[in-house]
Amino acid sequence: MPHPVDPPLERRLSASGHLAKLEESRSAPGSWTLYVDGTPQSHVELGRPEWLGFEYVRRIGHAIDLVRPEGEPITALHLGGGALTLPRYVIATRPGSRQQVIELESELVELVREVLPLPRGAQLRVRHGDARAVLQKLPAGLDGAVDLAVVDIFSGARTPAHVTSTEFYGLLRPRLAPGGIVAANVADGAGLAFARTQAATLAHVFGHVALAADPSMLKGRRFGNVVMYASDAELPFGELPRRLASDPAPAKLIDGEELRRFIAGAPVVTDATAVPSPPPARSVFLAK
Repeated sequence: MPHPVDPPLERRLSASGHLAKLEESRSAPGSWTLYVDGTPQSHVELGRPEWLGFEYVRRIGHAIDLVRPEGEPITALHLGGGALTLPRYVIATRPGSRQQVIELESELVELVREVLPLPRGAQLRVRHGDARAVLQKLPAGLDGAVDLAVVDIFSGARTPAHVTSTEFYGLLRPRLAPGGIVAANVADGAGLAFARTQAATLAHVFGHVALAADPSMLKGRRFGNVVMYASDAELPFGELPRRLASDPAPAKLIDGEELRRFIAGAPVVTDATAVPSPPPARSVFLAK
C-alpha cells in the first residue's frame, strides 16, 4: 500500500504555479528524482554524485569532462538549477571549481537544499530570477571566464521562447573563456523541427557546433532530448563518440557536414520569431 507523500518533499512554485516534488526510490535508497508537474526533471544519487542517470545529463557530463584536462577546476554557469545534479557532478569530479546557478524558482532551490544538501565548502552561488534577465546582470568578472555554460531551462516540460534566440545566445557568448563550451538541452519530437532551428541558431552565433542524441531520436521517431554543444573554438571532442557509444543509452555525435545536413536550411531563431519548445505527450513520462 503506497505511503502518503511527506509534505516537505513537495513545494508549489510561486513563479510558475507548478508543483515540484522529490521522490526517493524505494528499491535504491539515496536515489532521488525531481518531478515538476509530473515531468521528471532531475535525478540525484546522493552517495554517487559522479553518476548521471538521465541520458541527456550524461551527454552534458561528457562536455564537463572534456572541456579542460581531467580534474582541473573550472568555472561553470548553470542556467536552470533543477536538483543541482550537474553542479554536484562538477564538485565531485573537479574539486575547487567555481559555479553559478541561475534559477527562477526560489522554492525549488529551497526544497532541493533542504532534502538533498550540497557538500560543505562547495563554491556555488545561486542567483534567483529569469535566466536571461540575470545573465545580463552577472558580475563583469565572469566575462571571458566561463569554461562550461549549461542551458537547461524549462517551465514545466517546455523551454520558454525567450531563451532560444540569437539575442539570448549572444548574451551568453561573451561570458565564455577561450575554449569555453555551451551545452544546451533541447527537447523535441517527431520531425525535429525545433531542434533544427536551435542548431541553426547556435551555428549562427558560434563558430563550432555539434549535437548528440540517440539514433532513433535523430530519425525523428520519438520525443526526447538533443544535447547541443557550441563554442568559438574547435570542440575538444576527439573521444566523445566513443563515450557516447559506450553509455547505457548509446548516442551519436553529429558535427561537420552531417550537422549541416541536419540543419538543412532551418531558420535562425530571433526574438521576433521565437516559440517555446513543443510539449511532449503525457504518455512520454508514463511508467512502462
